[in-house]
Amino acid sequence: QLQLVESGGGLVQPGGSLRVSCVASGYPLPYNLDLYDIGWFRQVPGKEREGVSCISIDGFATTYEDSVKGRFAISISRDSAKRTVYLQMTSLRPDDTAVYYCAAVPRAQGGCTFYKTRAQYWGQGTQVTVRS
Repeated sequence: QLQLVESGGGLVQPGGSLRVSCVASGYPLPYNLDLYDIGWFRQVPGKEREGVSCISIDGFATTYEDSVKGRFAISISRDSAKRTVYLQMTSLRPDDTAVYYCAAVPRAQGGCTFYKTRAQYWGQGTQVTVRS
């Protein structure tokens, strides 16, 4: 079982920055976390959840949706038991307000190439609110 836990959400003014984190761990140990790429999604009440960004588990490949390209940066750190994926958000706008989720996408199913449709495990989400 793969577990994902997001943190770091909060209230920020337009133009500000915020970093959200996603810790991925698995059990029973040892768990092969390298089988999954990690994506970030967001959802506003009443709208469909949308993909934001994705990173390969080795950190070599990243993808961004046009709405966040140039403003958001995804990165990953790793140790033996977990992976932590960060989403650094800058130049935030009110329309970035959403619940942000991370999700694990099996590399065997294409990983980040299909992250918007093949995510398998999800975190509980963290709220990001951008307003004056």
